[in-house]
Amino acid sequence: MNREEQIRGGIIGLLVGDALGVPYEFHASEEIPMFNEIEFEPPNYFRRAHAGVPIGTYSDDGAQALILLNSLLECGKFDAAHFAKGLVDWYEIGFMAVGEKVFDVGIQTANAIRNLKRSIEPLLAGGSDEYSNGNGSLMRVFPLALWHKGSDIELIADAFDQSAVTHGHLRSKICCALYCLWARRILQNVGNAWQSALETFCKIFHEGTIENTELVTRIFPQNAEYEIRGSGYVVDSLRAAIWLNEKKSYEEIVKTAISLGDDTDTTSCIAGGIAGLRFGVSAIPARWKDNLRGAENYEPLIEKLLSN
Repeated sequence: MNREEQIRGGIIGLLVGDALGVPYEFHASEEIPMFNEIEFEPPNYFRRAHAGVPIGTYSDDGAQALILLNSLLECGKFDAAHFAKGLVDWYEIGFMAVGEKVFDVGIQTANAIRNLKRSIEPLLAGGSDEYSNGNGSLMRVFPLALWHKGSDIELIADAFDQSAVTHGHLRSKICCALYCLWARRILQNVGNAWQSALETFCKIFHEGTIENTELVTRIFPQNAEYEIRGSGYVVDSLRAAIWLNEKKSYEEIVKTAISLGDDTDTTSCIAGGIAGLRFGVSAIPARWKDNLRGAENYEPLIEKLLSN
């Protein structure tokens, strides 16, 4: 599979996963329709979330991922102030949102944007307490891994800073870094990409560092069993994406993500970006690609990224 097939698959996979999950958000897993009924247009009996939003519309997840990609391409580096301005413009005027309409905003992201509007330093705008570990920085970080040409250490540093703008706790930063390393290893055609990403992180942050301690006590506790959930907690989202990507096709991955319930668009977005990268854009069902809205936002960015 060539690089273009993978890159397109990753970005479109993220956006399709997000858009597919939008109508099912806020529903418990037992309320989600049967697997074969999960489509852009839910069954008539289902009480869809965001009822006024046309099918095929990506949400804040996709919009913020495109804002990050746009910032990276414009600046040639991760520039926290430029990225922060993009987030404020999204919140205020719908920058990178489909039809410039914002219909879903995470609590922590909204708080951080209010801080940014009060001229708080971008890298200090995100909440840093333990209860500020929603998945709002993980859902958008994926383009960083596709764009980045620096070392693994530099990729981790940028992933940390990208998170800090809205989610400043170390746990959120580590989840973003691991996800980026995972995507990088897939692009490098490494056999067990996730395991390689984890090993890389542990070589950089060896036993005894605060980062390693956070990893082995809070994110992946050693010898601990945990339930796969579709919640808005950043750790749940990363764990779900890893579990989901053991499945055999893009469609199976994103539909199973939505079957978990709750934060369906974000779980499907995070897992879908990785799945699209693994399987390529041609593996994403045409019925979803053809009905994905917002091409005027994402197509120019994909073209620019491919020529980068």
